[in-house]
Amino acid sequence: MEAESRVPGPPLSGSPAGGGGGAAAAPQPGPPGAARAPPPPASPEELAFDDEEEDLEVFSKDTSLTEANSFSPLIPTSPSSMINQYKFEDEPELKDLFITVDDPESHITAIETFITYRVVTKTSRGEFDSSEYEVRRRYQDFLWLKSRLEEAHPTLIIPPLPEKFIMKGMVERFSDEFIETRRKALHKFLNRIAEHPTLTFNEDFKIFLTAQAWELSSHKKQGPGLFSRMGQTVRAVASSVIGGGVKDRPDMFTDINDYMETFNQKINLIDKICQRIYKEERGYYCEMKEYGPIHTLWCASEEDLVDSLKGVASCIDKCCKATENRMAGLSENLLPALHEYVLYGEILTGVLKRRDQIQADLDSKVDALSNKKTEKDLLTEEIGNLEDKVECANNALKADWDRWKQNMQHDMKTAFLNVAENNIHYYEQCLATWESFLTSQTVDLHLGEDSEDKP
Repeated sequence: MEAESRVPGPPLSGSPAGGGGGAAAAPQPGPPGAARAPPPPASPEELAFDDEEEDLEVFSKDTSLTEANSFSPLIPTSPSSMINQYKFEDEPELKDLFITVDDPESHITAIETFITYRVVTKTSRGEFDSSEYEVRRRYQDFLWLKSRLEEAHPTLIIPPLPEKFIMKGMVERFSDEFIETRRKALHKFLNRIAEHPTLTFNEDFKIFLTAQAWELSSHKKQGPGLFSRMGQTVRAVASSVIGGGVKDRPDMFTDINDYMETFNQKINLIDKICQRIYKEERGYYCEMKEYGPIHTLWCASEEDLVDSLKGVASCIDKCCKATENRMAGLSENLLPALHEYVLYGEILTGVLKRRDQIQADLDSKVDALSNKKTEKDLLTEEIGNLEDKVECANNALKADWDRWKQNMQHDMKTAFLNVAENNIHYYEQCLATWESFLTSQTVDLHLGEDSEDKP
């Protein structure tokens, strides 16, 4: 079901690339949040999901909001010029790991139906035995990788995966649109890991990219057992219940926690409003599709208005197509970008709780040392180890926080600029369509008046 093979190839030289790497066999992905726009899906509403069908996940929608006055005053005042000339500062870096997720395949067995995706990796790193790999992975393999990264790096911000729900009207189970939506999300997930300065060198990540099916299955069995994972979950829940019991939490993490509370409220609200707008836009689009043909049918009973009615019908049809393109931009760019950061908000909340748990462990040992007269040497050693663990956790989260916030601001700016550009193009197209119709009708009206004035 999951066939993999290693593909030999010449070493790659690092070359600059945009937001994620890709193999030569597939197009290079664009900046985060940007995507090509297929015909728009229907309005999004959640359907109940079945926990047993792990392959029916879809990534539906992409962190403080971008600061105002981002445009230079020297840029021309034309909206189109502003958008075309506004540029982000690209980080100069040499990429040595390119990953592409493509070629989905459906597998049907006696007990389940699932989809696998081809993961193509090209690299010039010395720790890889070959310069190119091609494997097939299913969704549960991506889930395994994410859990392993969280175990190895509890205070790093692990990228989100598609959620376990189906969007009513947006996609149907195993439809081409559903599969493509999830493929893009999985592609982004792997490339965000590849671009991370620490996660990219994780051993489980390397195994995920290179191992054959039996090798990956064997490696999975070496991980922590079910009861071990349950124990970690119970501790995390207990920590969240105890909550404010952490002593002397550094001010920076208190500020981050306060920031994330506000951020989560705002990004969730914006996400909900944008989906509501999309749903209303979808209703408007459906009405427009029925509105135009009525004018064409009307021509049969109004000979003197044939030209005008056909002109109106043509304008409505053009505006309908423009609306369709604008909706595709929303569903492919803005909604995924917003919802990705809704998921990021949940991930960051978990990271902060894990950091607090590490510090709570240290605090409990310090309290035990002050209350016990025996075993002081053992407790002192444990406290020293925990102090080192807390320091590592703090430093890791500090560095990842700055990096995450910079990426979030870039992604949000990109998504909002795409929306602005699409809106400008939409209104310009509709305006030009109706102005052309108005001009033609005005000329015809004047010609009719001149002919009536003649004796």
